[in-house]
Amino acid sequence: MTLVQLEYVIALDTYRNFLLAAEKCFVTQPTLSMQILKLEESLGVKLFDRTRKPVVPTEIGIEIIEQSRTILKESQKLKEIITTKQGEINGELKIGIIPTLAPYLLPSVISGFTESYPNVQLHIWEYTTEEILQQLKLGLLDCGILSTPVNDRSIIETPLFYETFVLYIYKSSILLNKKALEAEDINPEDLWLLNDENCMRNQVLNICGLKKESPYKQFKYNTGSVESLRRMVDMNKGVTVLPELAVSDFSPLQLQQIRPFKSPKPTREISMVTHRNFLKRSLIATLEKEILKMIPDEMKSNNDKEVIKIYN
Repeated sequence: MTLVQLEYVIALDTYRNFLLAAEKCFVTQPTLSMQILKLEESLGVKLFDRTRKPVVPTEIGIEIIEQSRTILKESQKLKEIITTKQGEINGELKIGIIPTLAPYLLPSVISGFTESYPNVQLHIWEYTTEEILQQLKLGLLDCGILSTPVNDRSIIETPLFYETFVLYIYKSSILLNKKALEAEDINPEDLWLLNDENCMRNQVLNICGLKKESPYKQFKYNTGSVESLRRMVDMNKGVTVLPELAVSDFSPLQLQQIRPFKSPKPTREISMVTHRNFLKRSLIATLEKEILKMIPDEMKSNNDKEVIKIYN
C-alpha cells in the first residue's frame, strides 16, 4: 500500500470516472487503474463496482476510502508542520464563497492579500452553501466563506463577522416615510427574492415570517444575483432585502432607498468553514486576518442583532 495508491482511490471516488480521475492525477488511465487494482489485491477486497456507470464504491470500499482520506491528510500535515515552523506563507489555497457575499467582500480582500503574500496562489469559486460543503468533504476546497450555522458535524465553523440585512425600496413607496421597518410592514406580493438554491432566500423568508413566496405574484423571477434584485425593484417597484455589504458602495441617491429593520436587526453570521480534518491551517488563518482587516468594527459583534438561521 502506498500513498500514491490512496490518492488514486480518492480521485476515482471523487470523480467516479477512470479517465477523469487519471487526468486530475496527471497520469494515464492504465496507470491509475493498475495501481488501484494492486491496492485491491493487497487488501483482498474490491473497492469499486466497475459494472456500474458511473463507477461507485463497494460497501467496504466506502469505509476504506474514508479512512484513505484521513491517512492522506495526516501525511500532508508533515509538510505543513515544517512550513509553519519555518514561518513560510506560501502555497495554494482553494476557497469557495457564496455569491451573495463574493462581489462585496472579495475585491478588497484579494487586493490586500496578494500584495502582502505574493507567494500564495488563490483559487476561488462562487458556489452555493451545499456545493461548498460537498467540495470540502471531497477535499476539492480547503475552506469556504458562507453564512452559518450549517449544522454539519463534519464541518468546523469559525465566525468572522455579523452582517445585518436592510431593505431596498422603490423610490416612490410609502414605506420610505418610515425611518425603520418591521417585517409586518412588507407586503409579500411586493417582495423580490433570490432563487431556491440560495440560502439567503430562506433567511429572508424567515425574517419576513413567510414559509414560501407569495402565490399571488404575477411575475416570478429566479436569480442568484443580489444586484439583479436591486434592479428589479428600480424598474418594477416593490422591495427586496439586501445584505449590509451590498450597499457599501451605493450612491447618496441609492442610499435614500435604504431602510433598516427595527432592533434587534436581522443578521447573518459569516464564517470561515473547513472540514474537521482540514489542512493549510496557517494559510487559512492568514486569510481570516486579511478579511477582518477589511470589516468595520461594528460588524465584528452581534450586539443588537438577531442572527437568522438557515432553514433548508
